[in-house]
Amino acid sequence: QTQVVESGGGLVQAGGSLRLSCTASGSIFRINAMGWYHQVPGKRHNLVASINVDGATWYADSAKGRFTISRDNDQNTLYLQMNSLKPEDTNVYFCNTLTYYYTWGQGTQVTVSL
Repeated sequence: QTQVVESGGGLVQAGGSLRLSCTASGSIFRINAMGWYHQVPGKRHNLVASINVDGATWYADSAKGRFTISRDNDQNTLYLQMNSLKPEDTNVYFCNTLTYYYTWGQGTQVTVSL
């Protein structure tokens, strides 16, 4: 199986927080770097944050200082803690490896209101 299921999105006011979760199938999760993505016009998926097997992280400029990516290899689960949310963070968020190994899931909708 090559599936991921994202959850945790919702509607929040600007300045609020959300914690996204991504549960992945199979043993490939624990030996691959993982990332959170969102969709942008003209590009299917844009990387927001990533985490290596050893825990090293990377963030897009828009996420630095506000988002924290983490992983639980025992539970095959990836997380994204989103704080100080802004209306421009509104999007559908997806998870996958950095080589797009998994079949893309449905994503989880994050909507930030003023």
